[in-house]
Amino acid sequence: MDPINVYPFPALVGQSELKLALLLALINPAIGGVLLEGPYGVGKTTAVRALLDLMPTVSRAVCHHGCTPASDVICLACRERLARGESLVLTEPMRLIELPLNARLEDVVGGMNERVALEQRRVLLEPGVLSIAHGNVLYIDEVNLLDPAVVDAILDAAAQGRTFVRRGAMVRLFPSQFVLIGSMNPEEGRLRPQILDRFGLRVWTPPLTTGAERLAATRHARMYRADPIAFRARFAAELAELAQSVDRARAALPEIQPSEEAEVLAVEVVSALQIPSHRAEIVLLEAARAYAALHARASAEPDDVTRIAPLVLRQRRSAAIDAEAERVVAEDAAIRSALDQARSLV
Repeated sequence: MDPINVYPFPALVGQSELKLALLLALINPAIGGVLLEGPYGVGKTTAVRALLDLMPTVSRAVCHHGCTPASDVICLACRERLARGESLVLTEPMRLIELPLNARLEDVVGGMNERVALEQRRVLLEPGVLSIAHGNVLYIDEVNLLDPAVVDAILDAAAQGRTFVRRGAMVRLFPSQFVLIGSMNPEEGRLRPQILDRFGLRVWTPPLTTGAERLAATRHARMYRADPIAFRARFAAELAELAQSVDRARAALPEIQPSEEAEVLAVEVVSALQIPSHRAEIVLLEAARAYAALHARASAEPDDVTRIAPLVLRQRRSAAIDAEAERVVAEDAAIRSALDQARSLV
């Protein structure tokens, strides 16, 4: 996307949860991404694309195998690069990779290069979108409408951090670690629990409620359409300051740990809500670390946990799991009662 076509992030009106969640995901990829839910036309996709101005600079391997000078095994192409004195690592801003809704499984995972197969009569396995997204942000609009096979491939990549491409006896392995952002309109159907669990933060994006906010959003949209360059210039200073804050927070994050009080609060609130997944408190504390880093604090404290808890903990209860847990408790009680009766007769 051309930079002049990027809507400036600070120009987004309202939607404080939406903006906070996206920033935290950039600061700490260990959070596990963001799911944006809401009706059409409330700015979900606009906000995600606005991240292009805020993308932090990262170091990444040149080749799809992820070869670096420290790798135990280096592919032939990278050995040749080293022989020519070329670097195996480049430094550049993270990219936004958008997954089309009609993407085929082989587009996502990778597959055989058909041109090479026809012209050279040999099999060349090439990476798919999941590999291209390695080290970047992968955005899926209308994620709830994806083909189930594609969803399964994304789940596998998110869990393993890599993608296998197999054609017969040939196998290639591509690194696939990315920040996953999805958006959806819940009117069109819900997400399967397996993929919902992969989103660390869950944001409900409602329409703006006050007349002043709706008027400001309308005026911003009109000014942006009339002259994108002039409109972006109005927010240039604020945008630069925000980008620096994200960079500083990412740099500081490794040194920021949650206090014991924050850890206890995270575990207690998850237990009180009877959330079954242990991922809940893990993500809660990772998000608290990112929030503390964004606000230049030395550690994550209970106030940081409190601030971001709704983003992490909503939609993590499961009626089906609750019912199954009750059934197991009842069954175990029946088993113990039967054992007690049987033992009394021995």
